[in-house]
Amino acid sequence: MLQAPRGRIHCLANFYWESFHNTSSTRVNNSSFKPLASSYGIEGGYSRRWTRRPMTTKTDGRNMSNQAAKPSNLVRKILDEKVSRSTALNLNKKEEISEHQQLQYYGIKQMIAENKDLVDLVTFIIYDTETSGLSRKDDRIIEIALQDLSGGENSTFQSLVNPGCDVANYRIHGIRTNMVCRPDVPRMEELIPILLRFIKSRQKPGGYILWAAHNCFAFDLPFLINEFSRCSYEIPPNWLFMDTLSLARELMKSGGSKLPSGTSLKALREHYRIPLVGSAHRAMSDVRTLAMILQMLTFDLKLSVPNLVTRSFTASEYVNKKRKKS
Repeated sequence: MLQAPRGRIHCLANFYWESFHNTSSTRVNNSSFKPLASSYGIEGGYSRRWTRRPMTTKTDGRNMSNQAAKPSNLVRKILDEKVSRSTALNLNKKEEISEHQQLQYYGIKQMIAENKDLVDLVTFIIYDTETSGLSRKDDRIIEIALQDLSGGENSTFQSLVNPGCDVANYRIHGIRTNMVCRPDVPRMEELIPILLRFIKSRQKPGGYILWAAHNCFAFDLPFLINEFSRCSYEIPPNWLFMDTLSLARELMKSGGSKLPSGTSLKALREHYRIPLVGSAHRAMSDVRTLAMILQMLTFDLKLSVPNLVTRSFTASEYVNKKRKKS
């Protein structure tokens, strides 16, 4: 991995460099997640058939299926303190307010921004999608890749996806219809449960997932929301999404003497002299590039982890924001 500067600025680069060895060593010994989806190399070569078989996902020797849904003791403590201080709540009805309602009322982002201890509960997931076309309504995701910035064993996830339709824009990413419309490539409704298990295997107990992609709000997130909705799944409320394109634009406006030539992933990669591994516009190649770019951007902009959280949205916040604009 590209070595980011290691000043004492509390940026994302320092946050992960200081915790990398401890976190990765724990997961190397204890994580037993094995993606079941078709596994393809960056260049698209087929390497494993799509099969269905039982799977268990464990971290720290415990099943994560119930842990992820429960707020941590630290979150409960903070919520209790906030409720006791609040004059806006009816104290007679305090016991009727569920933990889920309290989380919604105070907001995950505000809690993390105001309480440094909660920063340790955030897992950064870099992701990218490739699609059959540009229509959010009619086109489908045909490839998805993820990387947990904390590293360790099983810290990446990648799969082609059978869209059940022709791939019109194959010239962009090189993925043709005959590569994905085949029985050994999982459909999205089959892949989502596996994706959810992978995320739970990387999530810290009682923690939150911060998803980051380049041009996320205009492209990747709308496609992801539509796919989940089409397959009758809800995006978990503890998933936050941020767009690194806004960080690139912020850097361009900073007026420094050494700025990238543009805000595209390619311009940023060339600016930071990050070597291209694999083919551009393939999901895992772009994910690995963005993982390094994000750490450099946060260093240059002197952004802390809470700074990034305040720039994020939950899926429901994103949808509501779009509805208001329309």
